[in-house]
Amino acid sequence: MANKRKLKKRINLICEALFADCVAASLYGPKGNKENMEALLFTIVKMEDHFTKRISHVEPGIKAKDYFRDLREKFGAQVSNILDQIDI
Repeated sequence: MANKRKLKKRINLICEALFADCVAASLYGPKGNKENMEALLFTIVKMEDHFTKRISHVEPGIKAKDYFRDLREKFGAQVSNILDQIDI
């Protein structure tokens, strides 16, 4: 497991890239989905906030290794879901 600082930095970089992709898709994509892209941008910001908070406050009673593995899996699933929505 990487330390918490590196994990937060990686999450921030991934969310920044997702945000940039979403903005580019809203500018250069079809004009009819502006509301969807705004909602997606809001989702990205909330996701980044949620996962960085989860890194700082580990749930008691769960091994750290299992907790952070679960965190990475859930983050990856949400990232792939957002990427699928951007590509529409």
